Amino acid sequence: MNVLRFLGRGFLKVLEDSGGIFLFFLKSLIYFFTPPFRLKHLIKHMEFIGVKSFLVVFLTALFSGMVTAYQVNIALSKVGSQSILGGAVALTLTRELGSVLTAIVVVARAGSAICAEIGSMRITEQIDALKIMAVNPIQYLVSPRLWAAILVLPLLTAIADLIGIAGGYVVGVFLVKIDPGLLTARMTDMVEFKDIMSGILKSIFFGAFLVSVCGYKGYNVTGGAEGVGRATTEAVVVSTVGILVMDYILTTLFF
Repeated sequence: MNVLRFLGRGFLKVLEDSGGIFLFFLKSLIYFFTPPFRLKHLIKHMEFIGVKSFLVVFLTALFSGMVTAYQVNIALSKVGSQSILGGAVALTLTRELGSVLTAIVVVARAGSAICAEIGSMRITEQIDALKIMAVNPIQYLVSPRLWAAILVLPLLTAIADLIGIAGGYVVGVFLVKIDPGLLTARMTDMVEFKDIMSGILKSIFFGAFLVSVCGYKGYNVTGGAEGVGRATTEAVVVSTVGILVMDYILTTLFF
């Protein structure tokens, strides 16, 4: 009975959070288009989420591309198909790794900060102060961050794709000793426009999802400073797992 009670409470908690996050997302999405418009906030959060995440995304994509090329080469060498290494790496990055790794990096760097900042404002009653001043806290705090992520994640993903492919190219040409022309030709032969766009479109969903989760967790913090830490941990875990689940669902829809 205790096990059933535990599972039941967990299931109800998942349903409650899922509904709450979805409604929170809709409010954040819509409130951005109601006055007053705060474009300066949008630009500031685009810088925070995008520009300040660039270096981490760059390094993650570069070494992910290199490791992917190295491991794929080991598998292909067993069947004598090393010539398609470039295409295999490019497909893996554009369809899956580029968007997923970028989103996870942004969750770790920016998503956790969003949750902690909004959570701190909640426990110090700054959000209540905004309401007293007739300022919509979701519109003021979350909407600019949501749209900033929606706009910036595709750009970061495109950059990650290019950097990852460049890393795979370096491994293919200088380590595996594949002809550069053959490597490039296989990339262009195997990668289609829909492969690139699938990763870009995924990143839009990932950006909206991670800000919705992190914003929701921070906005509904209870329990003081300890609650902020707990909410931040939950936000990062839920966002990361949700991104992987969403990636599978979107992949089945796109392909």
